[in-house]
Amino acid sequence: MKKIIAIVLSLVFVFAVTSLGFAAAKSIQATGEVTAMDAKGITLKAKKGDVTVATDDKTKVMPKGKTMADVKVGEKVKVVYTEADGKNTAKSVTILPAPKKKAEKKAEKKAEKKEMAPAKKEAAPAAAPAKAAPAKKSAGY
Repeated sequence: MKKIIAIVLSLVFVFAVTSLGFAAAKSIQATGEVTAMDAKGITLKAKKGDVTVATDDKTKVMPKGKTMADVKVGEKVKVVYTEADGKNTAKSVTILPAPKKKAEKKAEKKAEKKEMAPAKKEAAPAAAPAKAAPAKKSAGY
């Protein structure tokens, strides 16, 4: 009986320890403009302040086919990272598209309106004026 209790308690202890280990690896997300970059990681200016994140070979870069070399200072990125022992390590870096300028947005809206508006019906060609019947000559009565 004592052996069974000892086994059950040891299993409960093992599960408690492993669940604490998994809870510590919480993902955090930050979006902002890249302010600095080097071989070890990137720094970005997010809403809550500057965030420095270390990158490694396991860091995924999106869109597909991009690498960390494609990330440039001044670009907007979204970083998903974990914090462990006071160090932020990036899991993924997503390069976001550059925001459109106001003039481009206006031109795009105008193009959309033209596409959405029903096509104007072409006016039917005006009927040709009928030829006047020649005046009849009087019989001379």
